[in-house]
Amino acid sequence: MKKAFEFLNQLKENNNREWFSKHKSEYDSVVKENKTLFNQIYNELQEYDQLKGIHIFRIYRDVRFSKDQTPYKTNFGVGYSRSKPMLRGGYYIQLEPGNSFVGGGFWGPEAKDLLRIRKEFEISTTEIEKIISDKTFVKYFGELQGDSVKTAPRGFEKNHPAIDLIRKKQFVVMRKFTDKEVFSDSFQKEALQTLLAMRPFFDYMSEVLTTDLNGEPLY
Repeated sequence: MKKAFEFLNQLKENNNREWFSKHKSEYDSVVKENKTLFNQIYNELQEYDQLKGIHIFRIYRDVRFSKDQTPYKTNFGVGYSRSKPMLRGGYYIQLEPGNSFVGGGFWGPEAKDLLRIRKEFEISTTEIEKIISDKTFVKYFGELQGDSVKTAPRGFEKNHPAIDLIRKKQFVVMRKFTDKEVFSDSFQKEALQTLLAMRPFFDYMSEVLTTDLNGEPLY
């Protein structure tokens, strides 16, 4: 992985097509190494969960609507999706010098799913609070993260006891890794254990999103 980080550090200083073209062989080499790691983690995770697929993100940036016109990302990322509709949530790993992490959750829930989650929290937060206060969850992720709307969503009371959860529009978790930790022989094992630590959270959210407010199955 050191070779990959060396390449990314150089790319950050030379983020242009001419430099990239000259160093394409180096890029191909580190991509091959990354794919091996990402696929190994996918195969291991598949033993504990039902995955829909693996998506290794391209290094090429879509600059059509961006003020930042640099053509390349300075990280390598992979996503593992669960088998919908019964299993919800997505896993993600990002490798970047000084900014590596293993995370996942619900980055951009569909409107109907977001409403269903908020309605569940409006009724009760006992289960979600139990999950996010569990010592294993806190050890790996600290707290539930994600952006929130500024005020109470339409149809919800601004003084509701669970308004901080109800205001969320994203529900994500993240564990950061130092470069030294990424380079260590134990990184693959630690990444897998971190992904597995999301399961109680994912399983709860899957149950919510596959039932109505009376607990009746939707599928």
